[in-house]
Amino acid sequence: MPVPANARGYENFTGEIGRTTADSTPEWIYPPSAPAGAPNIIVVLVDDMGFSDIGPFGSEIETPTLDRIAATGLRLTNFHTTPLCSPSRAALLTGVNSHRAGFGFVANADPGYPGLRLELADDVLTLPEILRANGYATYAVGKWHLVRDATLHPAAHRDSWPTQRGFDRYYGSLEGLNSFYHPNQLISDSSPVDVDEYPEGYYLTDDYTDRAIGYLKELRAHDADKPFFLYFAHTAMHGPLQAKPEDLAKYRGRYQEGWDRLRQSRFAAQLAQGLFPEGTQQKPRNTEPGYEAQEWDSLTPEQQSRFDRYMEVYAGMVDSIDQSLGRIVETLEQFGELDNTIIVFTSDNGGTAEGGPEGTRTYFAQFAQVDEPDWERDVPHDDSLIGTAKLGVHYPRGWGQASNTPFRFYKGQTFAGGVRVPFLLSWPKGLPRTEDDNGIRQEYTYVTDLTPTLLELAGLNRPSVRNGLPAKDFDGISAADVLRDRAATSRHVEQYSEMTGHRGFYRDGWKLLALHEPARGIDNPHWQLFDVRTDPTELHDVSAQFPEKVAELSAAWDEAAWHNTVFPLVTRQDLANRRPEESRFTERVSILPGTPTLERYRSQRLIAYRDFTIAISLGGNPGHQSTPPAHPEIRTGDVPTTRRGYRTGDEGVLIAHGDPQGGYLLFVENGHLIFGYNAYGRYTTIDAGPIPEGSQHITVSAVVRPHLRWDFTIHIDGVRSAHLPDQIQLVGMAPWTGISIGLDARGPVDWDLRERRGVFRYTGNLRSVTYSPGAIGVPEDTRRALDSEAELIAE
Repeated sequence: MPVPANARGYENFTGEIGRTTADSTPEWIYPPSAPAGAPNIIVVLVDDMGFSDIGPFGSEIETPTLDRIAATGLRLTNFHTTPLCSPSRAALLTGVNSHRAGFGFVANADPGYPGLRLELADDVLTLPEILRANGYATYAVGKWHLVRDATLHPAAHRDSWPTQRGFDRYYGSLEGLNSFYHPNQLISDSSPVDVDEYPEGYYLTDDYTDRAIGYLKELRAHDADKPFFLYFAHTAMHGPLQAKPEDLAKYRGRYQEGWDRLRQSRFAAQLAQGLFPEGTQQKPRNTEPGYEAQEWDSLTPEQQSRFDRYMEVYAGMVDSIDQSLGRIVETLEQFGELDNTIIVFTSDNGGTAEGGPEGTRTYFAQFAQVDEPDWERDVPHDDSLIGTAKLGVHYPRGWGQASNTPFRFYKGQTFAGGVRVPFLLSWPKGLPRTEDDNGIRQEYTYVTDLTPTLLELAGLNRPSVRNGLPAKDFDGISAADVLRDRAATSRHVEQYSEMTGHRGFYRDGWKLLALHEPARGIDNPHWQLFDVRTDPTELHDVSAQFPEKVAELSAAWDEAAWHNTVFPLVTRQDLANRRPEESRFTERVSILPGTPTLERYRSQRLIAYRDFTIAISLGGNPGHQSTPPAHPEIRTGDVPTTRRGYRTGDEGVLIAHGDPQGGYLLFVENGHLIFGYNAYGRYTTIDAGPIPEGSQHITVSAVVRPHLRWDFTIHIDGVRSAHLPDQIQLVGMAPWTGISIGLDARGPVDWDLRERRGVFRYTGNLRSVTYSPGAIGVPEDTRRALDSEAELIAE
C-alpha cells in the first residue's frame, strides 16, 4: 500500500512499507566498507629527529626494524616538512599547508589571526576522517599537539581533539612534550586518565606501544578483514630526554669522540649508501652567531664527559623507538598482514638546538631567557642521573647539528637542517622492490603530499564536504608515481615555508632562504639563494650571481604567503598575546578532595608571575565554607557539627604542584608541617613546626619579589609558622604537573619523600583547598620574554 502523505520517518527508505510485516519489505543501512584488499596504513611520526639519526640514513644507532623496512621499501631523501611540530602534524594529517590549516605556529600561543588559530577548522578534513568514510578503523596513539594549550582541560570544547577529528580511539598526550616516566596528563579517547602514580618500570614509549598493539588485537578479535589506520606519533625525541636503563647502558661510552667525528662518520655512511650525489659537501660546523656549535676538541674533559652522556640518552631513545616499531611489525606478522600494510616512518622536523651550547640538566630552567642574577640554566646534578627519571635534560646543540648531518641549522629554521627529515615507506604487496631498484628516491616531496599519496596508493576517495561545509582542497600532490618508478619526477615543483620570520621558497631545484634577523625587522628578509640540484646542503649562496632569480622567487614567496593565509607575520613577542577570556583561569578556585589532578596550563595560570594564597581547610563537614568560624560549633540546618580539625597522627601531603623539574608541596609528617620547594631540581624544605590539635586552617602565601623571586609564608590558624624567602619563581612551562590535593600525584616534587612514603596520601579530614591568585608582580616585558621562550620549548 502507498505510504500516506502525512506519514513521517519513511523518507529515503527503499524497502516496502505496509501495515504489517507480512506486506512489507525490509531495508538495512550499512556503514561504509573498504574496497576488497585495501591495505592497512601505519604512519609513525617521530618528534625532533634529525635526518641522520637512523641506520638507513647514516646513523650508528641500532635500528634493525627500520633497516629491515628500508631493505624492502623506499627511502625518500628529499622529503621536507615545516620547521616545527604542530604545523607539520596539521599538514601531514590534512594535506593542507600549515597556515591554511590554522597552524602557522605550535599550539601554545593564541595571537588571534586566521593562519594562527591553532585548532583545526570545521572545513579541514583529516586523513582519519577520510579513511573512516572509506570503511577503515582509525587509531591514534602518542603526541597530538593540535589543541591550544588553553583547551587541554576536561571542561574545554573538544572540537580539535583526536576523537573529534576522525579517530575511533586515542591514547596519548595532547601536549607538545612530556616526561617519559611521569607524564603530567594522558588522555584516553576524550577523557583525562585519572592516575595518581605510574607503576614501577613505567616508560611512555612502551605505554604507547602496548596501547597501539591492544587496539589492533581488539580489532582482529572482532573483525578479521577490516583495514585499519594507525597514527603512532611519538613524544620522543622531544626533550626532556629520558631513556630506559637498559637502553642507556647499551650506548655507554659510544660517543666519547664527540660530535665533529660523528658527523664525519655519518656523512661518509650517507655517501656510501648513495643518499646524495657525488661531490656533495658538508660544512664542518654551524658557525653563525646564535647557531654555532663548538669544536669538540676545544671542550674541557669535564664538558666532554658530561656532553657524551647526553648523546647516550638520545641514542637509547632512538633505539627504543625502533624496538616499539619492531613489536608492531611482529604483531602484523602474527596476523599475516605485514605484506599488505603500508608503513611510513618520518619526523616532524629536524634535530633541535634548544639545549643551547652546553645542554642542560634542568630542562625548564634552560628556557628562562631573561637577564636575572643567580639564575641557573643548568642546575648541577650528578652526571650519573642524566637520562633518568630524576632529571629532565637536553643535549647541547652540537649533537643537534650531528642529528641533522649533513645539513645546516636546526628545528625552527627553514634551512634543510630544520625541514629535511628521514622518510621510509614500505608496502611489500603494493610496492614490491625490483632487483634494479635500490629504493632511493631523490625527488622533492613535501609533508602535505603524504595524505593524497596514501589515498591514491589505497585507491580511496576523498569526501568533498565536512560538517556541511565544502572541505578545503589539498595543497599536497600525490607522490605515488615517484614511489612506483625511480625515473619519475615529482609534480610538487614549488613550496613556500615560513616560521616566525624565517622564510623559504622552493621552485624547480632552486631554494630561496632567509634567517630572521631581529635587527632587520620581521618583514625585511636577508635572502640567500641556493641551487640545491648541485648544492643539496645549501652551502653556496649564489644570490649575488642570480639577482633576477632572487627577485622572481621572493615575489613568488609573497604571492604564496597571501594565497596560504601567512599574513600577518608575527614575532615571538606577538605570540605571547592571549585571548582576554583566559583571565578566568586566574580567578579564585576551591578544589575538593577527590578532584583529579588539575591540568597543567590551568594550574599554572593560578600562580604565574603573581602573588597567590593557598588556603587549606581541615576538618568539619565538606559542605561548609572554608572561612574560620566564630565559634567551635556551627550549625548545618538543625544539626550541630563539631569542627574537629587536625588530629594527632594525621599525616600526608596536603597540596602538591609540580614534579622533579620544579614545584612545591605541603605535607605533614611526624606531627610537623613541612613546606618543600623545588626550584628546577634544587630542593629546599622548611619545618613550620608541630600542628596543634584541632587546627583547621593552614595557608601558604607567596609574594612576588624583584628578580623573579617569591617569598613564602606559612600560617596555621592565622599564626605565622614559617617563612621561606627569596625563592626563584617557577616560570615558562613549570610547574609541569598540575595541582593535586591530598597526595603528591604522578611526578614527585620531593624524590626523597616519594621513595620513603610513596604518593603519601593524607590520612586526616582534608575539607578543601582554595587558590586565590593575587596581583601580577613581574614586568610585562619580562613576562612576554618568558612566555615566548615557553612556546619555544613546546615546538
